[in-house]
Amino acid sequence: MLPFTCMGLNELSLVEAAKRIERGEITPEALVNACLDRIAERDEKVRAWAHIDRKLVIEEARALEGAPRESVLHGVPFGIKDIIDTADLPTEYNSPIYRGHRPKADAASVTLLKQAGCLILGKTVTTEFANNHPSQTRNPHNPAHTPGGSSSGSAAAVADFMVPAALGTQTGGSVIRPAAYCGVYAIKPTFGSINRAGTKMLSEALDTIGIMARSADDLALCMQVLAGRSPASEPSRAPRIGFCKTPRWSLADMATQSHVQNAARVLALAGAEVRDFELPAGSEQLFDNHKLIMGYETARALGWEYFARGEKLSATLKARLDEGWKVTRAAYDQMRERARECRRALADAMREVDFLLTPSAPSEAPTSLATTGDPVFNRAWTLFGVPCVTIPGGEGTHRLPLAVQLVGPMESDMALLRWASWVSQKLAN
Repeated sequence: MLPFTCMGLNELSLVEAAKRIERGEITPEALVNACLDRIAERDEKVRAWAHIDRKLVIEEARALEGAPRESVLHGVPFGIKDIIDTADLPTEYNSPIYRGHRPKADAASVTLLKQAGCLILGKTVTTEFANNHPSQTRNPHNPAHTPGGSSSGSAAAVADFMVPAALGTQTGGSVIRPAAYCGVYAIKPTFGSINRAGTKMLSEALDTIGIMARSADDLALCMQVLAGRSPASEPSRAPRIGFCKTPRWSLADMATQSHVQNAARVLALAGAEVRDFELPAGSEQLFDNHKLIMGYETARALGWEYFARGEKLSATLKARLDEGWKVTRAAYDQMRERARECRRALADAMREVDFLLTPSAPSEAPTSLATTGDPVFNRAWTLFGVPCVTIPGGEGTHRLPLAVQLVGPMESDMALLRWASWVSQKLAN
């Protein structure tokens, strides 16, 4: 990290940028211009952005300079994943079906940011309808590697210092995994924490709006604005941590296993009580059968596109929707009931710990642009609806970022972010 005095404005964390705007040391326009300059310099290689209206965002930044402060994030720019509606910018879902599509209204999450005095810098690239067909975005650390998906552009833009924070969505692992691959912090909040109105629906039971930024404190400020959450108090003790390898531990490569195990050792030496944590009986099948629920709901959510414009869908998505239409209502209901049972059992088991420590992804970003990576360490947590935070740190064999994931009890988002700040400090020492 560059010394503060040499740091470009585009490299400021969200917390620091907000403070400097409040103190009058920088203006929203100066911050936006620094971000736009970075995008002009780098986005031809990274390809994180789907739409930017430079003139519009500069005008809005100037208007905010003398306006009353609406929140702690007044004047700070955000990237918005291009499945979240914006009235001032196209929303195309990375699909030829929707080229030039202009919604008449902003999504609820965008409205909340604007009402808080935040700036919408532009729309970040998503995979096609936030599914697994890879997008044009590249990993900013090495363009031969995937940035992950489906929130590809949001993760890459934050990682490459193009914007201090961005919104993504997660139905399987689409916030936590790309953030881990690109080396940024992210939260997949408790299901329903951030209003989804105006977001292209894929799965009623799973879709969750998440946030990517450069620190746990950044994420906490965003959650105050977007979810109305109050800050958590400073912990008075070290945490009780459940070390959860999950039933799919063998799918993590040696570098990832070593990184998570070392994190557990470091945190134990820092005073944490670390114990092994086994998921409730019956949870194992959810790692594989999450796709049954997602497939059933996604096929129906994209029913019009499938039947009326199917020729414009990628072969990857078309095949996934074909499979989703084969899932019976009985099988779908059975798996949802199993998920409810496991969710209750997990809530009981987590009364003994403050959070779980587990992998964010099976490895560093794969050496391929034909895949967005494997969400195996994300799917079950998304199905459980519990909050997850990924914390970057360390490098894999290709010198790309590694990460650890913290998983908290339902509705413990702000406490989990406070613990994430504690964990970040201890792992950095």
